[in-house]
Order: sequence, then C-alpha cells, then structure tokens
Amino acid sequence: MGLPESCRLPKRKRTRMAICTYNARTLASEVAIEDLMMQAKKIKYDVIGLTETRRRHPLNAVYETGEELFLGTCDSRGVGGVGVLFNTRTAKNIYFSDQLTTRIGRLRMRRWGPTPALTIFVAYAPISSYEKEEVEAFYMDLEKFYREDHAFYKVIIGDFNAKVGPRRTPEKLQIGTNGLQWNDQGKRVSEFIMMTKTIHGNSQFQKPSSLRWTWKSPGGGYRNERKERMKETTSSSIKGSA
Repeated sequence: MGLPESCRLPKRKRTRMAICTYNARTLASEVAIEDLMMQAKKIKYDVIGLTETRRRHPLNAVYETGEELFLGTCDSRGVGGVGVLFNTRTAKNIYFSDQLTTRIGRLRMRRWGPTPALTIFVAYAPISSYEKEEVEAFYMDLEKFYREDHAFYKVIIGDFNAKVGPRRTPEKLQIGTNGLQWNDQGKRVSEFIMMTKTIHGNSQFQKPSSLRWTWKSPGGGYRNERKERMKETTSSSIKGSA
C-alpha cells in the first residue's frame, strides 16, 4: 500500500545547465568577438568557458540582448587567456567573475530558485611541449584554487590538451568507461581528478566513437577528444552539456 498523496515528500526538482567550452584561438579583435557572438546564437547555452583568448587587455561587455562577456588577459608571450560568455538568464545570477591566472578563470553564481550556488573554473592547460615545471605549476594552481573555493557545487571546464581514455582500474570510478584513448597529459588529468575527488564528466556519457570528438583542427582534417569537464563528486544535480 502506498502512502497517501498528502504524506509523500515532494520530488526534488532537477536543474539542468548547458555549460560549454570553446577554444577561441584568439579573441583579441572586435571581428573575432563578433564571430563568437554570432556562432553562440546557434546553440543553446547558459555558460561558455573560453580558452586561448590571447587578449592583451581585459574586457567586460554587456550586450543589448542581455548576454555578458568577460575576457581576461594572456601572458607576456601572447599565450593563454581565458574568459566566460553567459546568456541573458544566467547573467542575472552572476555573483562575480575574475581571472586567477592567465590560464585559470572563475565564475561564481549565486543561488536562485532550485539552483544552488555554483563556481565554474575555466582552465587552459599548457601543451605537452612545455617544460614539465610549467605544466606542474598550472595543476598546482588549479588544485589550490579549487580547494580554497567553498561553493556548494564546483565544476571545472576547459581545454586540458589531454586525451583521457576509458577507466583502467575498477576502483577509479571517477573516470568513466567511454573515453577514446590515453596520452601523458591525460594521465596528469587523471592524477588531478584522484587528488581532488572530482568526476571526469566527458567519459561518463555513452556515445559512438565517431561522435566523441571535442576538437577539430583548422580546415576540419583532424578531430580529437581533448576538452575536459570535471565536477565535484557530490554535484549530481547539476548536469553540464556541450
């Protein structure tokens, strides 16, 4: 016999957010920004994390349509730079956005309705040709900022220049079974995931191998899966999509 309707607990409302990642290759010019805004109109999104923006000067722009764009700066070599684009609905609930390093940005969202407080980190990792010390410094910074943040939910998105393959050992459940293949950068991402007890989002979703790519070379001749999404192990009520 079931409980009477008046005694049943209300169902928990599930919140869905479309959190995307885009390697812009540059957003240093007005033309590049205009192209970004035009392309963003073709998809449904709440937040787009932007990497490799290569800007010398920061930008915080609010558009007539309600979207807001925050872009940080690159380093002295013209490398890196991260930013965030959020849509009209999301913009009203932004607490703040800031750049922590030239490769790491942060977006803090206040609680609204059924959606809890949320921090989104946008990260752009050095490529494999960089010195090991610079790669390690990036991961140390990211781990430090992640641990110091006390938001109810935390999500890390970005371009880690890494290939994370399927789970290799049964006890490491934070990595799923649906990755394509591993490389050295992917192994470093795996170490970060284990240290911070996050979940590797990309490998949790079943897709045909031909549809798992997240990056396409200029001209479209080469595709790869190298953008990553990680979230706290407790954040099961927040779903990201790209």
